[in-house]
Amino acid sequence: MSGAGRGGRPRARSVRLGGSVGTGAMRSAGAGWRLALALLVLPAGLGKPTARQERARPGAAQHEDRPGFQYDHEAFLGKEEARSFDQLSPEESRERLGKIVDRIDDNEDGYLTTEELKNWIKRVQKRYIYENVAKVWKDYDLNKDDKIAWEEYKQATYGYYLENPEEFQDATDRHSFKKMLPRDERRFKTADLDGDLVATREEFTAFLHPEEFEHMKNIVVLETLEDIDKNGDGFVDQDEYIADMFANEEGGPEPDWVITEREQFSDFRDLNKDGKMDKEEIQHWILPQDYDHALAEARHLVYESDVDKDQKLTKEEVLDNWNMFVGSQATNYGEDLTRNHDEL
Repeated sequence: MSGAGRGGRPRARSVRLGGSVGTGAMRSAGAGWRLALALLVLPAGLGKPTARQERARPGAAQHEDRPGFQYDHEAFLGKEEARSFDQLSPEESRERLGKIVDRIDDNEDGYLTTEELKNWIKRVQKRYIYENVAKVWKDYDLNKDDKIAWEEYKQATYGYYLENPEEFQDATDRHSFKKMLPRDERRFKTADLDGDLVATREEFTAFLHPEEFEHMKNIVVLETLEDIDKNGDGFVDQDEYIADMFANEEGGPEPDWVITEREQFSDFRDLNKDGKMDKEEIQHWILPQDYDHALAEARHLVYESDVDKDQKLTKEEVLDNWNMFVGSQATNYGEDLTRNHDEL
């Protein structure tokens, strides 16, 4: 969900990712896709609709939305690495964090600057994206030519549904699959810059992670509008905005964070004060031009850990506040520390 940012700062919505990023999973996009049941009944190994996932974006889902320092951990390490750290004892976590600090200190002067932390966080983000693409590539490159044609993707993702529509008895499921297929085709064609309906690795990366590519921004905005605009008027009004993150099923009073979100809508989302968001305002919300997620997180980490207020961190200051940077508790971790600095 989107909530009021630290110190009342307006916060952007998590961008809904398109494209498939795994098999046999449901699409998760806030209050969007409801396909779990349909996907559970699909036989393994056949072309199945696969997961759309959300990723933290610039300005998206800030610190207060997640318990403790989870947001900081995921920004600093990446989601999978943060999960691995959570399995370590505090002593192991601190030890491994110390080794990471040495790798972040590019000029080896014994301090971490905001710029060095920002560059590290950007490397972590980039690594996540390209590892994600590499992880699913073989599922879609059916003829092993190191490219993914639209027909390959369609068969791997929707083949079972297209060949066995009678097995999808639920009208909502049928409607969702019919909606997803042309939407994925539209996104694929936008990512396919040379128009040959065959995606290179870079084009497929743009398909799976459109928020990272300038030429895909219009698609990100359009899909967000389509997801939230329930009355089909081409705009997002305040009630639609709230309904995307909160369903008042019990009919009681709205919680304080929802009231705050209504204020956020009026104060920061609805820029022209006409009571609704158009495409330009949606883009300002989910892809703000003036917000650098990595820089904001780097500044936050420095501010919270800089005991002597010299605007840079020593290893001691980082380790003294280690639980803001990494988690702990349980068994093992190793993958991140086996990587060379250049891989990040």
